[in-house]
Amino acid sequence: MPTNLVPPAPIRMLDLATQHAPLQPALDDALRTVLQEAEFINGPAVAAFAQELSAYLGGPHVIPCANGTDALQLALMSLNLPPDAEIILPAFTYVATAEAAAVLGLRPVFVDVLPTTFCLDPAAVEAAITPRTGAILAVHLFGQCADLEALKQIATRRAIPLIEDNAQAIGATYRFADGQQTYAGTVGEVGTTSFFPAKNLGAFGDGGAIFTHDAARATYLRQLANHGQTRKYHHQHIGLNSRLDTLQAALLRVKLPHLPTWTAARQRIADYFDAALGGISGLCIPYRDPQSSHVFHQYTLTLEKAPQRDQVQEYLRAHGVPSMVYYPVPVHLQPAYAYLGYPAGQFPVAEQLCDTVLSLPIHPMLSEAQLHYITSTVRAFFNLTRSLA
Repeated sequence: MPTNLVPPAPIRMLDLATQHAPLQPALDDALRTVLQEAEFINGPAVAAFAQELSAYLGGPHVIPCANGTDALQLALMSLNLPPDAEIILPAFTYVATAEAAAVLGLRPVFVDVLPTTFCLDPAAVEAAITPRTGAILAVHLFGQCADLEALKQIATRRAIPLIEDNAQAIGATYRFADGQQTYAGTVGEVGTTSFFPAKNLGAFGDGGAIFTHDAARATYLRQLANHGQTRKYHHQHIGLNSRLDTLQAALLRVKLPHLPTWTAARQRIADYFDAALGGISGLCIPYRDPQSSHVFHQYTLTLEKAPQRDQVQEYLRAHGVPSMVYYPVPVHLQPAYAYLGYPAGQFPVAEQLCDTVLSLPIHPMLSEAQLHYITSTVRAFFNLTRSLA
């Protein structure tokens, strides 16, 4: 047990009940309005939320949909790629990134990630391009942008669409070499996000959205997300039934204005963690790309040695500090993707990260006492390890 420390109030990876408590009157009003209007599908709150989120992100068209996985699938559908076209994506990501391509009959082509940001390695992307490449699917992992400068240059030079999976980095910004700054998810042909409850902007169930600056593509995406309809009962395209519920949109409208404050709180907590945990031998704090802001969907440590990660996690658990491994198995080694034929060892950075990453709790409601206890417990493990060496 860390010396002279008393555990504070229970620590959770996410504390939505406490986060929502100050918003309860506004949430109740939003719920009441939806019930009174009784327009549960494509009600007025859906269009209003799309407009407000567009304004927050600097003006792209926003197409709400049922969830983040559907958003990815719809983004790929809007490209009208031939069967078995190749989609380049990272080996270190949540499975939905690959799943969206695979269910459409497209072929996921995995590449390794950078050991710093954990996002796509542009050099590996370039090397993986073939005449069958249909899109580059970049993931802004854990709250930080992928190398959009390099990826956009590759995509433009090779005439390949760039899709952004922005499920974990809503509100993050990227600054290009020419000084232009833009929001994550608004650089490629299409960007996507998720409103899964645990996201930085989470709904009270599933939800997602798609972003594009192309008005014609936005119209097409709206049709694809609504059974391919050009107007009611007239189906020009094969589409999906993927609509954001009016109730979810109404509740998200209440939360959206608070997102900058919550993001700033996450960033302050990350600064605290950096100051308290930086410099510990065998432990790396998150790298911050100077071209990207970081909204810290996760605060992810990297351990020097694989067995130590599990030891740290068990020590934290025993002392009341939750933690999570995102992700324990790289996508190319999941049984569902064995048909692609990728052997173990092909993507060493991704595979090493799966053995060594560990995410600490980071959410806007953590108190300073809790932060002190979390970081002191981490430090206590390494002090104990050194004393036993």
